[in-house]
Amino acid sequence: MNTSSSERSGLIELHLAVLLFGGTALFSKLIPLSALDITALRCCIAALALALLVKVSGKHLRLNRAKDYGIALGLGIIVSLHWVTYFAAMQLSSVAIGMIAFFTYPVMTVLVEPFFTGKRLELADIISGICVLLGVSLLIPEANLGNDVTLGIIIGILSAALFTARNLLHKRYFASYSGAQAMFYQTGVSALFLLPWLEVDPSAIQANVWWLVILLGIVFTAAPHALFTSALRQLSAKTVSLVSCLQPLYGALLALLILGEGLAMKTLIGGALVVFTAVYETQKSHRANRAQKAKS
Repeated sequence: MNTSSSERSGLIELHLAVLLFGGTALFSKLIPLSALDITALRCCIAALALALLVKVSGKHLRLNRAKDYGIALGLGIIVSLHWVTYFAAMQLSSVAIGMIAFFTYPVMTVLVEPFFTGKRLELADIISGICVLLGVSLLIPEANLGNDVTLGIIIGILSAALFTARNLLHKRYFASYSGAQAMFYQTGVSALFLLPWLEVDPSAIQANVWWLVILLGIVFTAAPHALFTSALRQLSAKTVSLVSCLQPLYGALLALLILGEGLAMKTLIGGALVVFTAVYETQKSHRANRAQKAKS
């Protein structure tokens, strides 16, 4: 396969993965269960699918070092809390608003990462943070936690903070493992952590709901992670990051087409501010990485 063909294949895989990641949000409305129940059952199905994927690819499930199991445990708990708050945010507000609130994480990462790396925080990053705050403020209907949409936005931002923590810790301590292997442990730990708190009796769940859970666990969790990992091998990190910024757009479009959720003008403007700032910070980060590599 030549380079252009490989890149084209990678782009198709990447866009499909991001589309599926965006579609994940719809299940917060389609599955008539609590956010905790959806996450716990999703993780059970996804962990089984990812274990099979790792085995089929000829790799082993065991980790390289004993201490990595402790790291996997911590990451799995953070992921479980991230997914519960992610679905809860959408159940309280809407798919579009919940995803926009969650997509504050790229700028959060930029603001928090200097504490991990020792780099100096730049003025441009602070301005980006202010732009994101402004974008999120346009989504808030009223400054009252009694308003479900306002509460959903706050929980969505909490989900973004958990995702930021997971990404930074994963990059520092768990990056040597493949996407499928890493996600097997994180979904598996999430399932074990959440199952004792399950609110619904699995035997009481109707067959059509189970099919939605299976669809979420395999097609919208295991599959996009496999596609995303494959795309990473064929495309630059910059391309992957920029295309990933389309996730809120894909999610909002799917919510409009499947759930009939419209977008108010304030939501469009606020969402555009958040997503464009995420794109800017992504490009800026890659320029800085290129400059650093050129020096070394």
